[in-house]
Amino acid sequence: MLKILAARYHQGFRTVDFPDGEPVVPDRLRGLPKINSKNCAGNCNACVDVCPTDAIKISADRKIHIDLGRCIFCGACARVCKTGAISFSNDYRLAVRKREDLIVGDAGLKLAAPLEDKIFCDSLQLRQVSSGGCNGCEVDINVLTTVVFDLGRFGIKIVASPRHSDGLLVTGPVTQNMKYATIETYKAVPTPRIVVAIGNCAISGGIFRGMAEQNNGVSEILPVDLFVPGCPPHPLTILDGLLRLLGKIK
Repeated sequence: MLKILAARYHQGFRTVDFPDGEPVVPDRLRGLPKINSKNCAGNCNACVDVCPTDAIKISADRKIHIDLGRCIFCGACARVCKTGAISFSNDYRLAVRKREDLIVGDAGLKLAAPLEDKIFCDSLQLRQVSSGGCNGCEVDINVLTTVVFDLGRFGIKIVASPRHSDGLLVTGPVTQNMKYATIETYKAVPTPRIVVAIGNCAISGGIFRGMAEQNNGVSEILPVDLFVPGCPPHPLTILDGLLRLLGKIK
């Protein structure tokens, strides 16, 4: 027992300062894309051709737009772009309130605004629904409950029953086998209730988009209040989005 206490004392304070302090994120984190359409050369469509999820569009006037709801952040577009029109920053702030706000261009991204219903300002209980995903998003949600992020210090908890929750965290593309369960779980949540789509599968179907066995994400089935893109999104991306939704980050 003494060895355990000594080891814990040696470890010190492990919880990140976020949001009071700027978190340290790895350089290799592929976050918000940086687009400079002025550098887009001629009739080159290499980025469009290489994108595995059809997330990139180039308009007639050579303006580049990336749909973060489809983008899996593989970085292939940046690698094939010879002029630097597309690159990726390690900015983890990606969550938005409206689906159309995930389409990013030269102007950048409009981050999530707080909920209009102030009943959720001080606490938020969420039921997680895994609707056929790969468990990548689920793992990063679970990480938020560890001592490093300590989700509970913000009054946010993952609960076991939808009847004890204020809303759903949905991951996965909503397979046909999970469609009924997802809808019924939503119905079991008392009103007012919210839905948060975590990861690109839940937003658009991700790499499974268009396949008959799934429903292109939860946004085509239930009203979504927060979209958190990524494949999977970094825990800080999820946390930042939830705190913006509650008005704890402006």
